[in-house]
Amino acid sequence: MPSEQPEQLNLAQVQFLTVAEVAAMMRVSKMTVYRLVHGGELPAARVGRSFRVPKRAVEEYLRSAYFDAG
Repeated sequence: MPSEQPEQLNLAQVQFLTVAEVAAMMRVSKMTVYRLVHGGELPAARVGRSFRVPKRAVEEYLRSAYFDAG
């Protein structure tokens, strides 16, 4: 069972954001966030009827989508 403990620790440390918080962070509409979630581009956990997105997933998505126009 020692292999399960670190996994539980990591999950306890995950910071989840609402769709509205993700939309504000990315400066897009909530519908755009829902499209990213449903399209599999942004991982999310379903909590009841709403979604929660790990903050790190948003940061990684933005980092990978970054385009240097210079």
